[in-house]
Amino acid sequence: MSIITDVDSYKVGMFKQYPPKTEYVSSYIESRGSDDPDFDESVFFGLEYYIKEYLMKPVTMEDLEEAKEIFDLHGEPFPYDEWKYIIDEYDGYLPLKIESVLEGSVLPLSNVLVQITNTDPKCFWLTTWVETPILRNVWYASTVATNSRAIKKELKKFYDKSGSVDGLDFKLHDFGARGVSSKESAGLGGLAHLINFMGTDNVEALMFGRKYYNILMAGFSIPASEHSTITAWGIKNENKAFENMLNQFPDYPIIACVSDSYNIYKAVDELWGKQFKHRILDGNQTIVIRPDSGDPLTVPIEVIERLMAKFGYSVNSKGYKTLPKQVRVIQGDGITKDSIKLILGNMEKAKLTLDNLSFGMGSGMLQQVNRDTLKYAMKANAICIDGVWSDVYKDPINGGKQSKRGVLGLYHNENDGWITERKLPNDESFNNLNVVYDTGIMKTDTLFKFVRQRARIE
Repeated sequence: MSIITDVDSYKVGMFKQYPPKTEYVSSYIESRGSDDPDFDESVFFGLEYYIKEYLMKPVTMEDLEEAKEIFDLHGEPFPYDEWKYIIDEYDGYLPLKIESVLEGSVLPLSNVLVQITNTDPKCFWLTTWVETPILRNVWYASTVATNSRAIKKELKKFYDKSGSVDGLDFKLHDFGARGVSSKESAGLGGLAHLINFMGTDNVEALMFGRKYYNILMAGFSIPASEHSTITAWGIKNENKAFENMLNQFPDYPIIACVSDSYNIYKAVDELWGKQFKHRILDGNQTIVIRPDSGDPLTVPIEVIERLMAKFGYSVNSKGYKTLPKQVRVIQGDGITKDSIKLILGNMEKAKLTLDNLSFGMGSGMLQQVNRDTLKYAMKANAICIDGVWSDVYKDPINGGKQSKRGVLGLYHNENDGWITERKLPNDESFNNLNVVYDTGIMKTDTLFKFVRQRARIE
């Protein structure tokens, strides 16, 4: 699909709807707020992927002819001559200027994150043409990154309370590739999660990191079983399936084994905690037991406590218990931001450190978010008609969806923190919106390590 057809139908006829002598249109993207009290800030991510993947591929005459045919049949007036002008004058690259905050930046909600303006007065209609694909990439990647970071804050809070700080970056593992609607969602959302954590089974995320954000390897995994490889041995030979896991991967420091195929408590008490107990304790390998059914709020706690009854535990200075380093648990079923908070509450009651438990998160991370999670929107904020700039804004009488007015700048100072303010349209003095694309030229090429640094939790 070309840039021309990557659009909502109603956008196609908008070139006829602006006032006469319109020359420039400015639009901006913000997260307007959230109904979730855990979200008071957002992590910005995903724009550079969109620019590299889509805007750096010029529109061709073949694209134009196909688009004309589609929209003629579809029933929309189509700006054929206007698009041909872009092909003739700019070799098919879009005459737009796109500014944004640095990727990985963490800002309070309701601040400008992106600002887009056409650079050729004949292409005033182009600014809003690209709303759908740009907003789609920005809201999705930023919302996943924000959700992941909010979870990390909760985990760190519990770490601080229970007196353990090891392994925080590996406490939330991405299990979500199969639970999303597309490979692109898996790649972009999975990489957004890796801003905050280092564990993933989402290979698309790794490939997106290599191709678009200059990181050779963004995340890590371990050998792990699934139900098919355990149940293939049959119920009578579950112990042999577990033993095979121990035999096949002796040189790996950590392996994981799903253990609820039949009876998770029998697997813990009689197999891991009895038949293989001394082999595990006498070795240096960590065996991660994975329950995958039952109540996710209580089952992992029960499994940890049963393992402690078999393998023993230590108690730290704050009175919290930890399994021997050779045994751990991961809960990957039913995990969301909210269920993690409840599980942490149950761990606190049981006086268990988070060293005992990691989480795997699937659709709760990559699919159970939407544009309204952080109320992302792109709106026009200024227009230049016959050389005169004017504010553009909406202010519905029913409230709730007011937009910002005027060409915007993003500023930061010690007293007010981050603030969005109007500025003169041609004011080139410093603000925190950086030009990332200008008429076919990409101005930035961010390293993923810097994205992580900006989003780091202190």
